[in-house]
Amino acid sequence: MKDETAATVFASLGNPARLAVLRLLVRAGCDGMNVGQLQKHLDIPASTLAHHISHLVRAGTIKQERQGREVINVADFKTLGEVATFLTADCCAGVPLK
Repeated sequence: MKDETAATVFASLGNPARLAVLRLLVRAGCDGMNVGQLQKHLDIPASTLAHHISHLVRAGTIKQERQGREVINVADFKTLGEVATFLTADCCAGVPLK
């Protein structure tokens, strides 16, 4: 993962509401949740929630899948794994003295 991509992901998660959406979708697993379910759990107005979801989709942290007339939001576990790897890739490698 490139630094710029990681920075975009982290910036999208810098908002408490977006972080709450993503954490709830992680708990929901691969089944995901529709907007109504998210709204019920998080008590966020629909228009505000749509705004936050669009940020998360653009950052690549969630995917949207159409199931009939519903749009299901699912955490993108591949991207989340890549972010975790990005953060820990150099773990315990030491820092050279200057």
